[in-house]
Amino acid sequence: MTATKWTKRSLAAQAMGKIDPTTKGVVPPIHISTTYIRDEDNGYSTGFIYGRPDNETVHEAQAVLAMLEEAKAGALLFGSGMAAATAVFQALSPGDHVVASKVMYWALRAWLLNEATRWGIKVDFVETDDLAALKAAVKPGATKLVWIETPSNPLWTITDIAGAAEIAHAAGAKLAVDSTCASPVHTRPLTLGADIVMHAATKVLNGHSDVVAGALCAREDDEFWNRVKTVRKGQGGILGPFEAYLLMRGMRTLHVRQERQAASAMALAQRLSAHPLVARVLYPGLPQHPGHDIAARQMENGFGFMLSVQVTGGEAAAIGTAAHVELYKRATSLGGVESLIEHRASIEGAGSPCPTDLLRLSTGIEDVDDLYADLDQALKAGHRS
Repeated sequence: MTATKWTKRSLAAQAMGKIDPTTKGVVPPIHISTTYIRDEDNGYSTGFIYGRPDNETVHEAQAVLAMLEEAKAGALLFGSGMAAATAVFQALSPGDHVVASKVMYWALRAWLLNEATRWGIKVDFVETDDLAALKAAVKPGATKLVWIETPSNPLWTITDIAGAAEIAHAAGAKLAVDSTCASPVHTRPLTLGADIVMHAATKVLNGHSDVVAGALCAREDDEFWNRVKTVRKGQGGILGPFEAYLLMRGMRTLHVRQERQAASAMALAQRLSAHPLVARVLYPGLPQHPGHDIAARQMENGFGFMLSVQVTGGEAAAIGTAAHVELYKRATSLGGVESLIEHRASIEGAGSPCPTDLLRLSTGIEDVDDLYADLDQALKAGHRS
């Protein structure tokens, strides 16, 4: 299938038009072989040598994601989002300096603070939505990587990707973007100047809460990207073929899920903004959101499926609200077809930038009136308890 002829929506829906050559099945088979026949001259004319770096099902899923992200150098799938993210930092050298978003995925922030420093990586955290602060934090010649997350979990702050890319490149650094909560349906960071995009593919790319996976996409096939490939191959942080098949199945419906989820998230954000028991709604689609103008410039097809609410009544009311939901599920993770609610401060613990009165909401594909009704009754019950 010619990638330039059809829209990304159509290409994703048909998994790039891949047809099984043996049966002509419209769903490609799952390739599970771990080893491949060598030619008589001991070569590998098929290009497949061993199952750790080489698997056709994984390659097919990578091709779909690379197409969605417009990744000229391709995509790599990993066994988890953390495996993908840490591979980028492990491609650095001891003594290299990194600037990262202060508000970001908590597990990665903890890894950077506790593990990356043991590798000799120097890390500074900054509010990357403030480009002046970002520019002041980078050290020309020393800073090798700027890592941003936008929208950032769980406060949903927005960083100007193009502006951050300009600052990073002027300092001689790469810009990597965690775009998990935007997905290529809403934002394609490589087209805005980023060098690498990371996805916790467990989340909305898969969308069914049944796969743990991660992904990296690159703009240029350069020395740094090849070091990332070496880390993946050498450390074995690969994705299995069955998980790659499930991920590709999820990406086939990514556009219809994302657009429904974003529309529902916007409707909930607007309605909850007027709720008497909600003190504040954090959602970049709202005009009053500090990053709304930038989000409107670099996001399309909506503003994503994630929002957070700060409830009146403080921490006790927030925890009580989460305890009384009926349709929402109290669970970690995000991006699935089912809506989730979580009190993040109690999960992240000491040092978290997350307010104690905040609830994170991942919007699924349920009826939006049902979702609002559930939150309404839970807020009322949570404040009574």
